[in-house]
Amino acid sequence: MHKPGIQVLVRATAAVVVTMTAAACGHQDSATTAAPSATASPDSSVYTAELEKSDLSWSGSPSPYNAEVKLDDGRRVALHYLDGKGLVEQHYSPRAKAWTEPKVIYRTKTDACQGIQLRTKNGTVAVIADFGSYCYDGEPPTESIAAVGTSSLTEWSVNVTKDFDGWERATVSGDGQQVVFGQDTTLRWSRADGFERQ
Repeated sequence: MHKPGIQVLVRATAAVVVTMTAAACGHQDSATTAAPSATASPDSSVYTAELEKSDLSWSGSPSPYNAEVKLDDGRRVALHYLDGKGLVEQHYSPRAKAWTEPKVIYRTKTDACQGIQLRTKNGTVAVIADFGSYCYDGEPPTESIAAVGTSSLTEWSVNVTKDFDGWERATVSGDGQQVVFGQDTTLRWSRADGFERQ
């Protein structure tokens, strides 16, 4: 004995499944072209350290050779100059109540120039830092750093501009997908493509 009501229900359910599958397949193509989410990567960092500071002497407080910023999720990011090593980064987890081990994100033996600037929005951290062979004597920087860290902050994109007075500002877009470094010229970074070619 056949039950037409059940057959209609089965056919209707099958039609809905086919329609949803087709819609999902059609949607998948457009999703692959969308920009990645600012919080797409899980935090894979190991938090076991104390915060370190620059070993460069500075008369006064605070030292421009240390910089720290707080992210929306409560994490903190700190960068400092280390003599003979370069630009060093650590980040802090409020859950673990500890910092990551110091990591050199730009290695150089030249002198630190000027201070470190940090800007952040929606999980993206932009950094400006400078180095030069005779900066302590008042010479301009010879290595101007623009750096960007995102998501778990385990990898950093670093751009070095040689013999340049240094970036004056970094502007992070509200969604954290783009950063513009500016002075008399501009340098752009995006999550999709990294730094633009100069």
